[in-house]
Amino acid sequence: MLRRLLLTAAVSATAALSSVPAATAAGTPSGAPGVSLVPVVSPSGPSGPFAAFTGGPSSPLSAAAYRAALPALMPPPARPDDSADRLTVTVHGAGDGADGTFELECHPAGGTHPHAAEACARLDRMTTWGKDTFAPVPPDSMCTMVYGGPATAHVTGTWAGRPVDARYDRSNGCEISRWNALEPVLPGARP
Repeated sequence: MLRRLLLTAAVSATAALSSVPAATAAGTPSGAPGVSLVPVVSPSGPSGPFAAFTGGPSSPLSAAAYRAALPALMPPPARPDDSADRLTVTVHGAGDGADGTFELECHPAGGTHPHAAEACARLDRMTTWGKDTFAPVPPDSMCTMVYGGPATAHVTGTWAGRPVDARYDRSNGCEISRWNALEPVLPGARP
């Protein structure tokens, strides 16, 4: 819970910093009517990794300075347990011996999942800040009426510090695509 609050604060700070307009050498906004920068200056002048954000005369706001300061904004996990990426994957109806319950641990890869390293690598590639890796198909989606077979899956646990409780099936084109995107976390299923 604490990690989630810290991450929320860090993401909010990052969003606030990324929305600050570019500044000129004099510290005034350029091309942003109605928006002004508030200089933050210590008695000795701006210094440290956030000097570029103060609008000081020698350091205008820049994307490079923002990227350099970003690691300072991201807190470490509050507890070692918060950084664990552990999932339980339960599969039914996939056939070819793919049914069962498997434990998947990542960073480092392990558990009882038959393709742990590949599954962790796939999840890492799919994970993006601000996007739910396990999000369901939006209810207003237009999906082809294609049946992909009786396979179902339930994924629970923790990924990227967030709880996961996602269900998968192959009942239409959208659900089939969602399933396929998660392979090899979920087994390749045939209709």
